[in-house]
Amino acid sequence: MIYYIGTILLLLLLAPLLLSFITSLKMILLYKRPSSIFQGYRNFSKLLKKETIISQEASAITTYAPFLVLSPLIVTMFFLPPVVKGAYYVSFVDAFTITGLISLSTFFLMLLGLDSASAFGGMGSSREAFISALVEPAMVLTIFSVSMMAGNLGIGQAGVNLAEHFPQEHMASFLFAGISFFILLIAENGRIPVDNPQTHLELTMVHEAMILDITGVYLAIIEMASSIKFIIFASLFVSLFIPFGMELSPILAIVVFVLKLFGVAFSVAILEVNTAKLRLFKVPNLLGIAIVFAFLSLITFYVLGA
Repeated sequence: MIYYIGTILLLLLLAPLLLSFITSLKMILLYKRPSSIFQGYRNFSKLLKKETIISQEASAITTYAPFLVLSPLIVTMFFLPPVVKGAYYVSFVDAFTITGLISLSTFFLMLLGLDSASAFGGMGSSREAFISALVEPAMVLTIFSVSMMAGNLGIGQAGVNLAEHFPQEHMASFLFAGISFFILLIAENGRIPVDNPQTHLELTMVHEAMILDITGVYLAIIEMASSIKFIIFASLFVSLFIPFGMELSPILAIVVFVLKLFGVAFSVAILEVNTAKLRLFKVPNLLGIAIVFAFLSLITFYVLGA
């Protein structure tokens, strides 16, 4: 149980660091002076000290929505696969539960964008709904496919099974599912080429458009939720698709797990530096690729057994 709680606290602490690491690495690769990898913590501290201003047009939704955006993501962290062998984990949570909780968080974020009655908020919320409608079925299919290969529909148990016995006989299906999930990681977290979390250009904003009208503590909570969502996806990716290191001693297993998380962040930074943001109406093509790979994973597993 101590490793179970410790892992959750570690992920909460690492969440802002991963996004700051991506930003710093991108600046280095673009030959710019990098920001500190601890900038995420500084921004969070600064936002907590700022005055909280709410639009006169906003209702009580703006007051409650930031907490409702964060809460499902915190609950999701308790359902992630274990990092250390023998550690406690929740074994009965499947793909529908994980996807549903993340979608619930997105739903309240869209409500927050709509509640301020601004043009940008409504635009960002509609775009977010458009993207989420394509991400969610692909995510369910991908996690379900990996769970079938692992021999258990529970996410936690699937992670343990994959770490103990990697399905080399299903490598093709496993690879297809991995490609699909990485695309979903990019899309659901609003990274380039789907969205640019650092832009404030009206015509391209998705996530930023929904939070333009909040500040102070509420904005700090939303930014924390964004970093937690990224580390949830990164944790699922390394637990399900890079399932090694759990058999090591507890300290080494945690170190390897953290290194794998930074490896995912490194891959995201490399991708963002070498690609441009897609037009909004080109995004379905990318997410369609994720759905196709998810279906290919299932079909290859069931039909070919590969």
